[in-house]
Amino acid sequence: MTIEHCTIDDFNQIIKDIIDFWGSDRLLHLHHPYLVYEFGNTAFVIRDNGVVIAYLFGFFSQTDSVGYVHLIGVREQYQKQGLGKLLYDKFIQISRSKGIRKIKAITSPTNNKSINFHQKTIGMTLLGSPNQNGTNVVHGYSALSPETVVFEKLI
Repeated sequence: MTIEHCTIDDFNQIIKDIIDFWGSDRLLHLHHPYLVYEFGNTAFVIRDNGVVIAYLFGFFSQTDSVGYVHLIGVREQYQKQGLGKLLYDKFIQISRSKGIRKIKAITSPTNNKSINFHQKTIGMTLLGSPNQNGTNVVHGYSALSPETVVFEKLI
């Protein structure tokens, strides 16, 4: 499967089908067209017969040598086929070409699916210290939650 840059038509398809990627629309508010318009060089999709089946929206920090993955989504019926890993590999390749040597991402402490993917498939470590459930979290990282899982990987 080919990884290509995300177009605004791809973005609109993702928004329309958000539940197919996430099982709900709980993360719809994190999807903004600027991820394509302003950060299109790090917005990627994988399509199957013109249908977006996986995507990654990332960008580079303006204050540190860090590549940040803002969102990665795979349609539920295409999960566990390595598409998320392919997208991360592409983002890491582009990051390295820009001299970036570290990537980061975040999730909530209750999102075990994301935690397992980032740790086991991508090889990222969790920053912070263990919470009451034993998951490493960073306190105060986000104003929206007292605890945030912050992933990091040297590339």
